[in-house]
Amino acid sequence: MFLEGPYDPDTQSMRDDLRAQGLIPLTEPYTALGFAQVANGGGETTTQAVLDSTYPGGRVVDWVHLELRHQLDNTQVVATVNALLLQDGTVISPDPAQSTLFGVRPGVYWIAVRHRNHLGCMSASTRTLPYPGGGGIWNHDFTQAYPTFGTNAVKVVDGRNVLWAGNALLDDRLKYVGAQSDRDAILQAIGGTVPTATITGYHVEDVTMDGHVKYVGANNDRDPILENIGGTVLTNERIEQFP
Repeated sequence: MFLEGPYDPDTQSMRDDLRAQGLIPLTEPYTALGFAQVANGGGETTTQAVLDSTYPGGRVVDWVHLELRHQLDNTQVVATVNALLLQDGTVISPDPAQSTLFGVRPGVYWIAVRHRNHLGCMSASTRTLPYPGGGGIWNHDFTQAYPTFGTNAVKVVDGRNVLWAGNALLDDRLKYVGAQSDRDAILQAIGGTVPTATITGYHVEDVTMDGHVKYVGANNDRDPILENIGGTVLTNERIEQFP
């Protein structure tokens, strides 16, 4: 899976700015942000040595939240796990000594991926996971090979699929104007009054994932929202494609 915020189409990989600045937390952020945790999911931790290591898939980009959904009811999440995303899109366990485990029996599931400031997506059909715990090494390529559930669930950048950036409010849509807009969330994060102010750190409002929240200027976090709702009609919204 690729995240649009740090994605570089020239290299077809993601920047690791958050890791390079020492901003990625050692405990998964999703529980504190209100993401539902099911089965064994939630509370995963890692070490600074893991974050600073180089893997075949590159360096660590951020934490991601993964879901398995019931074969007969894709609205029902049966297991979650929080894991680490590498620059080439590979997802690894926060403890590289073991596989990422969902705590479920081998079986048939829908697969969904989520991120703290991107719209998530789900597989267009079920997959058979043969390994105990839903672990082992298996491949589901959200970046290119496999279709996704819904309509325009992912953004296509030079032939690769990336998750839509800009979900600064952690809801099910990208919104540029009006109540509960993602643009306003960015302005409030920097203080709410001085648009040229910036803050540094690990923030949901940092949709470009460069370690800085910016409302105006080069590489600001507001423009990706406008672009992803269409770029011209300010009242447009982009809705996350989940059942």
